[in-house]
Amino acid sequence: MNKPTKQALNEAPIGEKGLVFNEPLLFEMGSPGRIAYSLPKHDVPEVELEVILPVTEIRDAIEHFPELTELDVVRHFTRLSQWNFSVDTNFYPLGSCTMKYNPKVNNETASLSGFAQHHPYTPETLSQGSLQLMFELQEYLKEISGMQYVSLQPAAGAHGELAGMLMIHAYHSAQGRQRKKVILPDSAHGTNPATATLCGYSVVQIQSDERGLIDPKKLESIMDEETAAVMLTNPNTLGMFETDILKISDIVHEKGGLIYCDGANLNAVMGKTKIKDMGIDVLHFNLHKTFSTPHGGGGPGAGPVGIVSKLEPFLPKPTIEHKDGKYTLNHDRPNSIGKMKAFYGNFGILVRAYTYIRSLGPEGIKKAAEMAVLNANYIKASLSAHYHLPYKGPSLHECVFNDKHQLKNKVSTMDIAKMLIDYGFHPPTVYFPLIVKGALMIEPTETESKETLDAFIMAMKEIAALAETKPEVFYDSPQMPVVSRPDEISAARNPKLKWTPTNSELT
Repeated sequence: MNKPTKQALNEAPIGEKGLVFNEPLLFEMGSPGRIAYSLPKHDVPEVELEVILPVTEIRDAIEHFPELTELDVVRHFTRLSQWNFSVDTNFYPLGSCTMKYNPKVNNETASLSGFAQHHPYTPETLSQGSLQLMFELQEYLKEISGMQYVSLQPAAGAHGELAGMLMIHAYHSAQGRQRKKVILPDSAHGTNPATATLCGYSVVQIQSDERGLIDPKKLESIMDEETAAVMLTNPNTLGMFETDILKISDIVHEKGGLIYCDGANLNAVMGKTKIKDMGIDVLHFNLHKTFSTPHGGGGPGAGPVGIVSKLEPFLPKPTIEHKDGKYTLNHDRPNSIGKMKAFYGNFGILVRAYTYIRSLGPEGIKKAAEMAVLNANYIKASLSAHYHLPYKGPSLHECVFNDKHQLKNKVSTMDIAKMLIDYGFHPPTVYFPLIVKGALMIEPTETESKETLDAFIMAMKEIAALAETKPEVFYDSPQMPVVSRPDEISAARNPKLKWTPTNSELT
């Protein structure tokens, strides 16, 4: 089989070069007697641990526990860190995730001792600076979105989604008649149906039309007084703006329903339009995506939720208020859905988002959205002759291709994604949204330069050419990373979660 060698890949104009260490597990390192610390002799008598703690609180001894020096440990974790792929090292074009660069000034601000060491039980009178920051952040989010009230409590996008749907549920209960179902487009994020179900609603799916959008006529045919809400994303998960959004909101409101907007794609429209003007009643913000507070490392995140005035009684408590020159937390809210997070949310993420918004200002926020849309359309135009576009309408911040052209040579979306790793790029989102078979979903964000986009486009074009001329080289790519092509299905179904030493390791 002809396949690209490491030498050939190293000679390519794109890709990664350098040393890659085959790092063993900690349990495979060290030798008896090594220690990573030196402490002075203690001046108290030794006692058995069982004397101090009950047996139930003492863990069993770990057999063959590694004994290492400080240097062993430092080198091990430093080398592992060099395997990481992050937005600080390379382009991360995950569609629908807005993996933009996080300016380091955000971290500097969050690290200031007045914020980082501010204990959450500090009295309000001594917390005025932090409360002011959160209050002002609420005001900025209200200005950007047009929503009339904002709660900063939720800890992530899906958590904000849950808070919003709980407020919708509380609103309908307060009207004296709870409703039974929620309508979602077939392109919805997976959290949307999960959230609706958690709130006690059944989910009704509406099929997207040939444009990839919601058809108002279809919606009108299924919208009734049993529907609590329509959950949608605008721009939607295909990167397209719901051009009939005002008709959609009129249809829903005429039947007494509400509209929830998933804020995952706010990066495309912030500063350009206000979500409330589209007839939206509830919106969550992904601060860890749209407002540049580290995304992709597993958290923490922040998912504030904005609402219209008729939902205000149901906001999570406490709310942050500004009266008589003082910032306070109001716990006296009898109709509230309650607390969504301990204390008041992930404060460090709020500080980072506040810094980002203040750094950019109104014109910078608008410019960021414009550049995100420009970058996505540049990629779309550059690759449209090489990859199939299932929906050809205008795109905003992301574009969705698929593998229709490459499948003729038995090269799939997964093959394309794996080969892209050998060119030094993280693959885009694959096989989502579900309405696009073999989807390749690309979102460059505003933070990438034209040089980076051109290198990515060149790699994608070369991969398309390889699929035509040498499809066999895809079968065991990538070759450049430490791990090449694991059996992902077996790994998911039979994960190896516990290390068991071999006989040679025991001896």
